[in-house]
Amino acid sequence: MGEKGGVEREGTPPLTETPVPSVGFLSGLSGRLLLLTAVFVLIAEVLIFVPSVANMRLMWLRDRLNTAAAASVVIEGLPDQELPRNVQEEALLATGAKAIVLKRADASRMVAAVDMPPSVDAQYDLSDVSTLTSIYDAFDTLLFGGDRIIRVYGPVGETTTRIELLLDEGPLRRAMLRYARNVFILSMIISLATASPMFFALNRLLIRPIRRMTANIRDFAADPSNPARVLEPSGGRDEIAVAGIHLSAMQQTLQRTLKEQKNLADLGLAVSKINHDMRNILSSAQLMSDRLSDVDDPVVKRVAPKLLRSIDRAVGYTKEVLSYGRMREPEPRRRFVALKPLVQEVSEVLAIDARGDIDFVVEVEAGLQVDADGEQLFRVIHNLCRNAVEALSQESGLARRVVLVTGLRTGSVVSIAIDDNGPGMPEKARENLFAAFRGSVRSGGTGLGLAIARELVLAHGGTIALVEKATPGTLFRIELPDRPVPLDAFRHRA
Repeated sequence: MGEKGGVEREGTPPLTETPVPSVGFLSGLSGRLLLLTAVFVLIAEVLIFVPSVANMRLMWLRDRLNTAAAASVVIEGLPDQELPRNVQEEALLATGAKAIVLKRADASRMVAAVDMPPSVDAQYDLSDVSTLTSIYDAFDTLLFGGDRIIRVYGPVGETTTRIELLLDEGPLRRAMLRYARNVFILSMIISLATASPMFFALNRLLIRPIRRMTANIRDFAADPSNPARVLEPSGGRDEIAVAGIHLSAMQQTLQRTLKEQKNLADLGLAVSKINHDMRNILSSAQLMSDRLSDVDDPVVKRVAPKLLRSIDRAVGYTKEVLSYGRMREPEPRRRFVALKPLVQEVSEVLAIDARGDIDFVVEVEAGLQVDADGEQLFRVIHNLCRNAVEALSQESGLARRVVLVTGLRTGSVVSIAIDDNGPGMPEKARENLFAAFRGSVRSGGTGLGLAIARELVLAHGGTIALVEKATPGTLFRIELPDRPVPLDAFRHRA
């Protein structure tokens, strides 16, 4: 991979535009809402129509029986003889029947008859009809009736006399069809009258805000880095308004993340451009520094080894400088490292920056060793101590400025604490602790030091945390466990 390749994200698929189908009236939520409302109202009307049409049929038949019963009251007082033909026709015409029979307890009498049918297709007793039976009979008439002769009978008032009619079912079926048609038209009018205001109300309360959010999502996806594309919440308190608030917050977070990713990419690109030349310069400095070992001067002999180690470490950093851009650090090469000399070397490196007015206190036992990668542990402690020194350098009201580094082994875990008596960690830095470009303690910082330190500590299986304390300042604690000892190494120990 070339130098500029360090800023690429491996495995990231290219962005492609997904075709968005057009939304028509019937395929959209508005049309579906109107259609579903009308359908549900019609279903409710059907549930009302079924018993009502059955009741209409019973009322129609009972009206005919009552009319025939009224005619029978006149006949009751007449002699038991055949009625004149014109009287029979008037009675039949009033009831629409082919025959009227009056039954008493002791005898039956044909009140009127014309065109007596040879047989009867169905008969119905209206004296006691259940709801289910009336519904079944009504649909039987609607679906299969029309050309049948039916016999209908029932009591005359509160007496024991019964009246019977022979009827052509055609007029009944036609009356029921007219009734069903009228109910259907009325149901359609009611459904539309009910669905329309509900549609407009829900369209204003639900569909319009959803369309607004959908349009905003489309526009934001087209240009997510544009702050003008962030949704402005409507300010309501319903579920859609709450969803809009969360969407706006998510878009703002995404914009910040994109900005940070761009900063990372720009940083990686800038570092990759200078990395090659920096390595050449450091290599030249390394060759020239090697000659210092031949100089017979006590000061040079004391400073030269430290200078060489610093240059060697800088050369090593340039080889791995793009590792953070690839979002990973190299695996730690662990061995037992003496902690106190490593911390003292950190203090000597920090002292080069001419900050002798800060006391750097090391309270670590001379024999304490840590199972870690020495170079990576140096970077972790150096980053934390450098932050502490920079914070103390900005604090002018202290009588004594102290950076305290302590180390303690408890069983197989080594605890390292870096403490200072500076101004402490700002609240914004606490909220974004260990986050690159957001967790910076000082103005103009990048926050990469804490992010890199955390990544290196986690690679060792340890933990790093900001510890609350009663006194002013900042306290970080690092805990690094030893690696488990393999059984074979334990069995073959000297």
